This record gives sequence, structure tokens and C-alpha cells, in this order.
Amino acid sequence: MSEVVVVPTGTANLASVRAALHRAGVGSALATGPACVARARRLVLPGVGAFGAAAAQLRARGLFEPLRERIAAGQPTLAICLGLQLLAERSDESPGALGLGILDEPVERLSGSVRVPQLGWNLVTGLGEPGFAYFAHSYRVSRPPTGFQIGWTDHGGPVIAAVRRGAVLGCQFHPELSGAWGAALIARWLEGTC
Repeated sequence: MSEVVVVPTGTANLASVRAALHRAGVGSALATGPACVARARRLVLPGVGAFGAAAAQLRARGLFEPLRERIAAGQPTLAICLGLQLLAERSDESPGALGLGILDEPVERLSGSVRVPQLGWNLVTGLGEPGFAYFAHSYRVSRPPTGFQIGWTDHGGPVIAAVRRGAVLGCQFHPELSGAWGAALIARWLEGTC
């Protein structure tokens, strides 16, 4: 299998993502420009940090439009944590900042009596075999977006854990930090079977 291209958002732990790909038996390379994003066979959009800062980095590097085009076309893309949130058009975290607009639902702060940020392991269902995944977030996609299969978890009530449409998979959790279950999910995405 050819290398997987990883997008440097300026707000991601690239080392853990690239290590997980290595453990899965594939190499990885950092996206160096728009053409690299457009022609990648498989691409990972990771993210940790703030919605607005990551969206600004993508624009500054000329990666915003190629990302939007590849994801809209259904090219194999794995969006992790903030990467999933960047698929939305907007987020309460960064009023005025625009995301990729792939999801037709906004990103909102976790609400209710739950601990924020959510840091820890939760059961994820709806992505094949249920399993426990590691979460580290304060915001989430608020409602199921149109046209996507949904993975669910519970954190004071139902929370969207993942969205999938064809070869595009967005995970609010960190599959690269989610043990054997996360490694199996990454392997299925790499094989095109998740």
C-alpha cells in the first residue's frame, strides 16, 4: 500500500498519527502543498486545539479548497478529533471562523452536567464491532449530518462519536490512541472496508 498523506494543521500531534500508520504497516508523508492533498490516495486530517486556528492554518497553506474538494468527492479521508469538527461549516468555539462545510450541522460545546473537556474512554457503537475509544474534546458535532452513517457514544446522553460516508470517516475520538480497537478501525479504513 502506498504512503498515507497526513495534513499538518499546526494543531495536531502528528507523531502519534504517523506511529499508528506505521504500526498498521504503511508509511506516511506530510502534505507539502495543495497538489499533494489533491492526489493523495489516502489522507489523514488530524487535529488538536482550536477550530479557528486550524482552519486558518489550512487556508494559509493553501490546503483548504483541495481538502474540501477531495472530501466532497468521497476520496479516502480520515478526519480525527478536531479534524472531524473542521468538516463542519462553523463551530461555537471560534465564532466567525469557517470550516470546510461538508457537514450540514454545527459544532457546539458539550453541554449539561458532564465534565468538560471529556478526557477518557467511552464505548463507541455503529462502526462495526463496538469498542472503547479515547476521547479528548470539549466540542462535538451537534446533530447527525445528512447523508452520513453515525457512530455513537454516551457522555451525559448520546454524543456523535463518528461520521462516515463511503471512504470518508470522521472520528471525534482518537483511533490512534484507542488500543487494539482503534488500530483495527484504522486498518479497516486503510483497506477500504470500514
